[in-house]
Amino acid sequence: MPNLERAVIVAILQALLQGPSKLSILRRFLTFFTLIRVPLQRFQHELFKKLREEAWSIDEEGYRQSFHVENDEGKLDLHPLSELGYSGSTFFETLDHKYLVKSLPRSAESQFFKEELRDPYYHYMQSHPESLLVRITDFLLAPYRTLGGLLQVVPSHHVVMENIMYGKASDPRGDKWETYDLKPANYFYPERDVLQGRLSSEAAKDKVVDHFHDKIRITKQQCEKLKGCLDEDTDFLQAANAVDYSLLLVRYPAGNDNQPGGSWRTGILSTDRKWIYRAILLDFFWSKHKLPAIAMTALIKSYNIVDRQGPMSLTTSAREFKQRFIAMIDAIVEPLE
Repeated sequence: MPNLERAVIVAILQALLQGPSKLSILRRFLTFFTLIRVPLQRFQHELFKKLREEAWSIDEEGYRQSFHVENDEGKLDLHPLSELGYSGSTFFETLDHKYLVKSLPRSAESQFFKEELRDPYYHYMQSHPESLLVRITDFLLAPYRTLGGLLQVVPSHHVVMENIMYGKASDPRGDKWETYDLKPANYFYPERDVLQGRLSSEAAKDKVVDHFHDKIRITKQQCEKLKGCLDEDTDFLQAANAVDYSLLLVRYPAGNDNQPGGSWRTGILSTDRKWIYRAILLDFFWSKHKLPAIAMTALIKSYNIVDRQGPMSLTTSAREFKQRFIAMIDAIVEPLE
């Protein structure tokens, strides 16, 4: 639906570039009947601006310019990447490829972040500059109720975040870049495990969980630093009662055109000098104490009475998910002297 997609893009760009606009009572009433053109505005703008400037040293004018790029038709635009949305999310990429805008279609996820995780995330990222938690640079929401939002015709919440795939578009070997959305595979995934997956298509089962059939070959010192960082980050998420997060691993060929930047965001060279790795931790919006998680946990426990499959990644405890997540990291990292 090109018109729907364009309406969402326009709403995102207006929120980021023009700021909030106050509506009269009549305009608010009329806005309620909007199906597609749902207005958005920044949430806690000053808080995220402090993170951008103080914690991450992002130039404010450069950040603004990332959303002020015109397409071939001379219109401000974002590039849709909807095929990345495995959980109903839509993705847009800035035309300079520096930032992603992801929708949060589940109300429990958006509520968890804006009501509970926002302030702890702010303080944690301020005090942990090397954290691998994805850098959320803005949070957008619909300030007024609309039919489009209530009927979920268009998403009413979006997060703006860094894009660690930056550089792929300008790389002559961009087709060699690989991405892996990694989370523990030894959980119960109904698409894969109910009747041995016979009820689901191969395409659906392929989207359940990624597998990295190789090793991350780094030095012992780099390995210790990576594990220490991820241990702190997952401690933070465990304290917030978050589960089902994942490690986005990117690797691409090393060479004259590709030089490592020295961090997991900008590139770590493999010990065999064949690959450059990037990694961040993302999708930490699912909380065990929210109603959908409680209901799903009860449902899976009932199912396990007749078919003992164990918990899903969505229904396990935060402590247990962290343990399996760290065990997954241990299994794919190969430290060398």
